[in-house]
Amino acid sequence: MSKLTYRNSQGQLVDMSTVAATKVKNEFGSVLEQAIHGGAVAITRHELPKAVLLSYEEFVALVKDRAPQLNDLANEFDALLADMQTAKSRQGMAKAFEAPASRLGRAAVSAARKAHSSSAKSSRRMSRSRRAP
Repeated sequence: MSKLTYRNSQGQLVDMSTVAATKVKNEFGSVLEQAIHGGAVAITRHELPKAVLLSYEEFVALVKDRAPQLNDLANEFDALLADMQTAKSRQGMAKAFEAPASRLGRAAVSAARKAHSSSAKSSRRMSRSRRAP
């Protein structure tokens, strides 16, 4: 089985200990201590990871770090929804529904080209930034 790694609460990429489910069943106390001190333990069955036992500290960090991201996404969604409720947006949608298929096709091709060129530029910038100085 390949090594399991995860990003701990300090942001470090660390190896995760693995323990067979049978050992967890027979020696839960020692596996619990291992999770408390090591952050996490993967529980395997037939050498495949099936569950993870986390220390409470790691769990709290995981939940805490994720909550602001969900709030940010909810706020972004609310802003997008509000933008779609404006008179200008309604007029734009009315025009789109009334537009002939040929105009919609041209608009779709134009938008796809813009999206493709901006993603290509972005990937070129990323590949340049990854080069060694």
